[in-house]
Amino acid sequence: MKAEALRLDYRIIFDIIEPGSRVLDLGCGSGELLYVLASQKNTRVQGIELNDEAIYQCVKKGLSVFNSDIETGLVEYPDQSFDYVILNQSMQEVTKVDFIIHEAMRVGRKVIVGFPNFAHISARLRLIFQGRAPMTKALPHHWYDTPNVRCFSLSDFTEFCKEKEVRILKACYLGENDEVRFWPNLFALNAIFVLTRA
Repeated sequence: MKAEALRLDYRIIFDIIEPGSRVLDLGCGSGELLYVLASQKNTRVQGIELNDEAIYQCVKKGLSVFNSDIETGLVEYPDQSFDYVILNQSMQEVTKVDFIIHEAMRVGRKVIVGFPNFAHISARLRLIFQGRAPMTKALPHHWYDTPNVRCFSLSDFTEFCKEKEVRILKACYLGENDEVRFWPNLFALNAIFVLTRA
């Protein structure tokens, strides 16, 4: 698979990561991103994943993946053992956000966080006019079968970073097929942030 064939958030992350980097992906799924990073950017990659079928797919690709919970799986890693720690489409599913971000920044020099924007205009309109829990292309689940335990917007996350003294190096706001540059808290479906210690 080539980087151009990846979904938009993976392409953005692929472009951010420097060749030859050490990369840890928390919640790496079936390893599409890690595989392309390893094969096309000569990165040394490792993943953490809970889903057995996803782990099997990673192993078939020749990837090093550990079966662990990302909320407890980082304590074994020494400080600054990776150049990048990726937490893409997982943060809204964890209960200890502050702890995960802190641990990711301890283990990695930079942390790449990607998440859906719960304040997207379609989610707002659904709530206002239908009185129903938000659903968008980035949030496709019903309230009763969603894996998400956190509902937050781009503005919420930016404020979180200020409060916790986390430095935002870069922010990319994603629509369906391209980046969003106008009023991202309203029009972006997803976001990718690159973080480091303040």
